[in-house]
Parts: sequence; structure tokens; C-alpha cells
Amino acid sequence: MKKMILPLFAIVMLASCGGADTSGGKTTEPVAEKPKDPAYDKGLALVAQNDCLTCHKINEPFTGPSYSQVAEKYAGADAAKIKEISEKIIKGGTGVWGSALMTPHASLSQEDAEAMVKYILLLKK
Repeated sequence: MKKMILPLFAIVMLASCGGADTSGGKTTEPVAEKPKDPAYDKGLALVAQNDCLTCHKINEPFTGPSYSQVAEKYAGADAAKIKEISEKIIKGGTGVWGSALMTPHASLSQEDAEAMVKYILLLKK
């Protein structure tokens, strides 16, 4: 019986300590409320289905600019600008954000590319 008390006590003590803070003292960025715009959900789904997140992140530059940077640069974009940006997604290219090459996404329809652009523009802070 005595041999069981010590291990049982240790288990109870470990369980009562709760979870450890694994953030290393880092704070997490607050999550903004999701916009009430149907373009958000459609664009987010298309971004997730394609290889976009290989080169782009939401709030920090990676291989390409962050979506937040794109949203800031093109804030208030009209339909013509949205079309131009979506054509850049489809055709690919370089030069707008430095020398990094954006690969073409020729399998995307113009409508889907525009939905992705509208989603990205909704990320403006």
C-alpha cells in the first residue's frame, strides 16, 4: 500500500499543476473579427485550396509580401484594379514586390482570382 501512495501522490500533483506555458513569453496576435462579407469566405477557401500559403502569410512577409501588406497597398481598389491584380495572379510575374517571382496560376478562373483578391483586400487593418 505504501508503495502505491507515493506514485499516486506524484500523479495527483502533476495533474493539479495544469498546463505549462509553452509560448516562451511570446504573446499571440489578437485575431480580428471576421468581416461580414461573402467574398471573405469564398476567397479564403480558394486561397486554402491553392498553393498561395506556400509563399504568402497573413501578417508577415515570406517569399512574397504578406496579405496585410497587399491589402494596405491596394486599399480602396476599384473593380479595374481588382481585375488587374487577379490577372497578375493568373499570369504570374515579378517586379511589383521586388525580384521574387510569383508563379502563374493559369488554372484559376478570372472569377476565382478576383474572389481571392477581394478576400485579401478585406484583411486591411
